[in-house]
Amino acid sequence: MNDFQIESYNVIVADGSFPQHDIPLGYLKNANKIICCDGSAQNLILSGMHPDAIVGDMDSLNVDLVNRFADRIYLDESQDTNDLTKAVTWCSEMGYKNIVIVGATGKREDHTLGNISLLAEYVRYMNVIMVTDTGILQPFLKSSAISSCPGQQVSIFSIDPETEITSFGLRYPLSRTKIKNWWFATLNEALGDSFSLEFNDGRVIVYLKFL
Repeated sequence: MNDFQIESYNVIVADGSFPQHDIPLGYLKNANKIICCDGSAQNLILSGMHPDAIVGDMDSLNVDLVNRFADRIYLDESQDTNDLTKAVTWCSEMGYKNIVIVGATGKREDHTLGNISLLAEYVRYMNVIMVTDTGILQPFLKSSAISSCPGQQVSIFSIDPETEITSFGLRYPLSRTKIKNWWFATLNEALGDSFSLEFNDGRVIVYLKFL
């Protein structure tokens, strides 16, 4: 799976490392709208693109940009969530249900882990993927078939360690497996154009490496 299987989507740019790979940059260039967490706006502008909205507490946005984009700034000073969640919540309130997140990894490891884990919350109310410079992360709340390519590297993470997962179409199959440590189901491989995961209850995040 190297493409989001929905024609119209909006992109959130988080304040991690700005994308360099053609695939996340392609999502940005073809987005319906681009929403920036406040600190990411400057990098987006330097890349030659412009935000349709900037969401956050604005503690990372310089005064010149605050003035320049005053018509599209949405201030959220809440300290109960991070800027990525503020942007996702704003998108949900605007009725944007198909979201691609870029720029959410690559700097502090604690922020990276936190951002990835939040996919399992966002998927409760929207279609969402996270695209990095190496692959795609997609969350699931139920058994699903997942598009892939033969030989594509796959890693599976379970937010709920008691969830029993069975796989079909992977080189190293899972059989009612409980993934109790994040390393346990990494470095697997898709055998064909799709594979499937079966589980009754839980939150699962799948990483697919670009070929």
